[in-house]
Formats: sequence, C-alpha cells, structure tokens
Amino acid sequence: IYLTLFIQILKTKYSTHFVLNIMKHKILLTKFLSNMLILITILLLSTTTWTIAEEVENELEFDYIKGSKKGPSHWGELKKEWAACKNGRMQSPIDMSSHRVRIVPKLGKLKKNYKPHNATLKNRGHDIQVKWEGDAGSININGTDFFLHQAHWHSPSEHTINGRRYDMEVHMVHESSKRNGKSKIAVVGLLYKIGRPDPLLAKLSKYIKRMVDVEAERSIGVIDPFKIKFDGKKYYRYIGSLTIPPCTQGVIWTINKKIRSVSRAQMKLFREAVHDHAERNARPIQLLNKREIHLYGPKSKE
Repeated sequence: IYLTLFIQILKTKYSTHFVLNIMKHKILLTKFLSNMLILITILLLSTTTWTIAEEVENELEFDYIKGSKKGPSHWGELKKEWAACKNGRMQSPIDMSSHRVRIVPKLGKLKKNYKPHNATLKNRGHDIQVKWEGDAGSININGTDFFLHQAHWHSPSEHTINGRRYDMEVHMVHESSKRNGKSKIAVVGLLYKIGRPDPLLAKLSKYIKRMVDVEAERSIGVIDPFKIKFDGKKYYRYIGSLTIPPCTQGVIWTINKKIRSVSRAQMKLFREAVHDHAERNARPIQLLNKREIHLYGPKSKE
C-alpha cells in the first residue's frame, strides 16, 4: 500500500522513465519503506502521550485482587486521570507470541550507558522498588537518551511469551529530558524463571526482610544498574503503557528475550514483603490492537 502511494506521488512530479526505473527497484524500496515504518511507528506512537505521568505511589488507591472494586478491571473507572487503563488501545502488558512478532535483524545491542550510584530501597506496598538518587546513566533509543530513575519487580511476570507467564519480572524505568516541559518514558523489562539465585536480589534480600508488610525506605549504598543483567543480543520492542495507574501510553518497551533465573526463596520474599492484595502483582494481559511487536537481533534458528 505504502509503495503504491509512493509511486503515485512520484508520477505527479517526475517523468514516466524515472518512475519505471524506481519500480525496477521495488524490492529495495520495500525494504527501505519497511525500515522507515519501524522508525516512524516508534516516533509517532511514543509521542501520542509526550508527557511523563508517574506511577501511582499510594497503593491504597488500587489493588490486584480479581473481582475487587479496586482491581485491574476497574482501574480506569476509579479516577478520570486513569481512564487510559480502560479506554487506551496501547496498553501493557501483552503476550509476545511468535506468530505476532516480526524479526528485524542487525539493529544491534541495546545501547546502555549505566553507572553505579547511591540508591534507596522502598517497599511501596504494591511492589519493591530500587530508586537511584542521582545520575545512574541512560539508554539510547533512536538517538534519544532515556535516563534511569528506578527499577521495581512484579511476581509473577506481567508480560508473557507464547502464552507462558514466568515467575518474576523487573521493570527499569527511564525518562527522557524534558522538551517544552514534557518528556517520554522507556522501560526495559527482564523475565525470571525459578532456578539459581539472582546475585542482585541476594544483595537486596537482607534489606527486604526488614520491610515485610512495612512501607519503608532505606538507603542501600551504591548499586550498579548493570547488575540487573540484560543478557543476550535479542530483545522485543513495542509501544505500550505503564502497567499500573495511570496506565500512561506512549511508553517504549524493550523486553529481553533471554530469561534470567531467580530462586524460589527470593521470589517468595518479594511476595511476602508487599501487602496481601499485591502478593501476585501482575496486571492481566492486554489486547494488542494491531500493534507491531519487533524482535531485534541477529538471525538464528530460534
């Protein structure tokens, strides 16, 4: 469709001979336009909500209990500012099924420029959060730097792959510099399955044990964001939203394809530490609504 429209535009400005030469290179044009559409999709969709809207800190305003009046199916009705939770068409999390994914090879590794910095650990009631107190570095997406602010964990995972829900998921939340008073959000996600203990979570566990069912915040010294290991070269990319109210849309999601491991004891501690209504703090899967999911990385037999 886009190629046909492109050629029609050319016919209005250039000679038939020129257009015929263009049509001879239809395959090259198709590849070019396909790559351009990937970039345009990210740029346009990410600017549909160009303003940052922080995740809700007061966990008493919502919960994860199925059938509850404050549960996920009612988030969009609790406040007018949360309407996107109900009416938004680019909501997260989603299922990344193989038949929905389009492979985009040779984009390269995610550009991470993190650095160690002092951080605090906070039990927000609905999750456990590590918040960096200063400049902990950034990631770069299509030429834009997104600066790391905080990371928090969900159990079980919110995103699924081919319908499988994993045991935990971490979200590293980044924000771009403000432009005209507004900014964008990018979240890097990693999934965990039960296996060997995760080294960073082992370090955090001694602090979390003192926070069980207590909304508290403690300084935990210097934390290196690289300790949240983004292994492997492949990652999923799509445009979605925050997964808790206000469910702000236009978020650029990057999900590592490689699954990390977490011990059963570590997962259990994260569930016990938060309030009872958030022991399973995963929002249900949302409709894709014709969004594209891209899998970036070198071609392989996977």
